[in-house]
Amino acid sequence: MFDRLSAYAPQALAVLRIITALLFIAHGVQKVLGFPEGMSPPVGSIFWIAGLIEIVTGILIAIGFFTRPAAFIASGTMAVAYFMVHAAQGPLPVGNGGDAAILFCFVFLYLVFAGPGAWSVNKK
Repeated sequence: MFDRLSAYAPQALAVLRIITALLFIAHGVQKVLGFPEGMSPPVGSIFWIAGLIEIVTGILIAIGFFTRPAAFIASGTMAVAYFMVHAAQGPLPVGNGGDAAILFCFVFLYLVFAGPGAWSVNKK
């Protein structure tokens, strides 16, 4: 029964890519613009730059344009974020607030290898 679902794998991958990217963009907007009720780091600070990376790579990933390189950069950004910010606050991701960073990191790493799936700007 579940074998038939494999036919929809490219569409499911695209949904994962788009929803994850939209959430990633929201994190970036929260850092750069302070909306909604986010931080407002100084322009040019490492948090502000991370927010820009999240917005730009998130948009590229959402539309499926240069998905693999954008996902690689986004994945690396989240790995750095986890170890620079979250890991210092405790050993467990749930307790140190780093669970989202880890999840973003590995979903984007998966997209590096899987590609954008269906519904992408530069679909083959």
